[in-house]
Amino acid sequence: MGPDECSEEDVVVYQSNANPLPSGIPAYTVQIVNVCGGCTVSEVHVACGDFASTELVDPAKFQRLGFNDCVVKGGAPMEPSETVSFQYSNSFSYHLNVASVACE
Repeated sequence: MGPDECSEEDVVVYQSNANPLPSGIPAYTVQIVNVCGGCTVSEVHVACGDFASTELVDPAKFQRLGFNDCVVKGGAPMEPSETVSFQYSNSFSYHLNVASVACE
């Protein structure tokens, strides 16, 4: 595949409920997957609203840059079929959608 042959649809966000924190705050597991079998993507940005977590999310995996703009792996490449997973905790879940990707 050429560098122009990938799209936001090649990266999928899965989110599910996780065990609540001991304090009772709900927790969520997120998996961000490059579902393109033959392309590497980078600069994966996710529309994430006002994303925040009561527990630190590893910024090397997922980091909020500004309102409705979070970056996956600091913009580093995601290889074909690579999954980035993390958990966050908040009183509600955030609607997370891939906003943009760059094709390698």
